[in-house]
Amino acid sequence: MRLLRSFYLVLLGAVFFTPAGQRLSAQSAAPRAVLVTGASSGIGRTIAERLAREGFYVYAGARSAEDIAALSAIPNMKGVRLDVTSTADISAFVQQVQRDGRGLYGVVNNAGVATGGPLIATDDDELRRVLDVNVMGPLRVTRGVAPLLIASKGRVVTISSISGVLSGPMLGVYSMSKHAVEAFGDALGAELAPLGVTSSLIEPGNYRSDIGRNTMSAAQAAAERARGTPFETAMQNFVRAMGNYDNYPPPDSVAAAALHAFTAPQPRARYMVVPAANQAAVTIRKAMEELVQLNAGHQFSYDREALIRLLDETLARVK
Repeated sequence: MRLLRSFYLVLLGAVFFTPAGQRLSAQSAAPRAVLVTGASSGIGRTIAERLAREGFYVYAGARSAEDIAALSAIPNMKGVRLDVTSTADISAFVQQVQRDGRGLYGVVNNAGVATGGPLIATDDDELRRVLDVNVMGPLRVTRGVAPLLIASKGRVVTISSISGVLSGPMLGVYSMSKHAVEAFGDALGAELAPLGVTSSLIEPGNYRSDIGRNTMSAAQAAAERARGTPFETAMQNFVRAMGNYDNYPPPDSVAAAALHAFTAPQPRARYMVVPAANQAAVTIRKAMEELVQLNAGHQFSYDREALIRLLDETLARVK
């Protein structure tokens, strides 16, 4: 399965979602209802607004009363209190959907947090914070709304990251969480497909978002703490490499991928969405290197010709 997963990631180099992504409209007599978690800003807000414009009725999850009110002022949208670490919030949301009588066609598991710094210098509280939101959050929300999605034969869209494929220095905790999200999306898809529910992962590159700005702030604080330690230079290099997230493009292409996942007759299992060719190249190269490493040095290794045949077969099968 790991070998096939790597092939799927390689294939997405040929079919990943570009900024001029396909536009499809929601086709339903009555607006289909979807939930977007972490909808107060960034990628979540952009997805929520795009789906609402396309005719979906959007439950937009947020935590502050101010954000909930602002989201509720948008046509086809209702702001709802939803902290993905709170089972009480999730239960209250499910009850609200049941009262509204709309049902629920889909969920976008978007809420997330990030951090920066050396793995061995990250304390348990910070590790738990990231994993609780990024990994347990999608599981809690999906588990809570699953009966509604099964009833509607709906769709689950989970925002992962190219960091779910890559894993570099000083971003290890975030990468750990997104690798777990990749496994979540794959397993969920296999389990719910017989029930008529699809699961899609969206793997964005660097887009303008609050999570990026928060990561930069965390990385700068970690760089200060790293002064005088063996990680001082590495942290300084990491902060410089991150650049200014305010200069990154808006996540409109990520929203286009989410729309496709909700409206295409056969949504993709994965959508890599990146704003620059170098981000696609480094991600696909990493997947290929992993494939080569998995294939090396054992009695069941494929030779070059067999690998090419397998690639051709997969290209013909995966659209």
